[in-house]
Amino acid sequence: MPNIINTFITSAPFLAFLYLFIRTYSWTFRLQVENEGAWKEYHKKGGTVLLCTWHQHFFGAIRHFQSYRTYKPGLMISRSKDGHIIAEVARRSGWDPIRGSSSRGGLEAMFQLIDKLKKNRLAAHIVDGPRGPAGELKAGVIRISHAADAVIVPFYIQADKAWYFNSWDHFMLPKPFSKVTLLFDEMIKFPATTDNELFENQRLQLQETMRKGAKNLFG
Repeated sequence: MPNIINTFITSAPFLAFLYLFIRTYSWTFRLQVENEGAWKEYHKKGGTVLLCTWHQHFFGAIRHFQSYRTYKPGLMISRSKDGHIIAEVARRSGWDPIRGSSSRGGLEAMFQLIDKLKKNRLAAHIVDGPRGPAGELKAGVIRISHAADAVIVPFYIQADKAWYFNSWDHFMLPKPFSKVTLLFDEMIKFPATTDNELFENQRLQLQETMRKGAKNLFG
C-alpha cells in the first residue's frame, strides 16, 4: 500500500492537480509585497541576486514567485520524496529546481545552482535546509553568494491568520483569505574570503538578521 500511495502522489496527474490547488488556494490571500523594488532594480542593472528564507516561510511566497518565471531562476530542493513534489510545483511555477541538499547531493547541487545563478542572475535558497534545526543557517548560502558574486536578499512571510504544523520548522500555512505580507529585507553583500573566522562571522551575521526578520518562527 505505501508503494501505491507514493506512486500516486508523485504521478504527473496528481502533481498537476496539486499545482492548480496551490495556485487557487494562494489566490485567496490578501497579498501585500514590501521592499521588492530595490533588489529588482539592482538585478535590472546587471546585479546578481540570491533570495533567501527559512523553510517555515516558503509556502506563502509561491503565488508571488510565479511572477519571476521570466528570469528563469534556480532553486535548490532536496532529493527526498517530499522534495520531488516541491520540485515539480516549482517547475510548473517557472523555476528551475536543482536537486540536492546539505544531507544528500548538496555539493553537486550547490555548484549547479552557482552556475545557474551566474547565468540568469536570480536564484532562491532555503537557508536551514530540509531538516533544520530551525533557525540554524547552513553555510551553503554564504558559499553560493561568494562564488556567484551575489547580493543576499532575505525575505519573510507574515500572516494575520495561519496554521502552524507540529514539525521541526513549525511550518506555516496561511489560512484562506488571510492578510499575507511578503517582506523583502535589505540587500546584503559579503566579500569573498578564505579566512574561516571571517566566513563564520558572515554566517552568524546573516543568521542573526534572518532570525530577527522571522517573527513567526522566533517570536
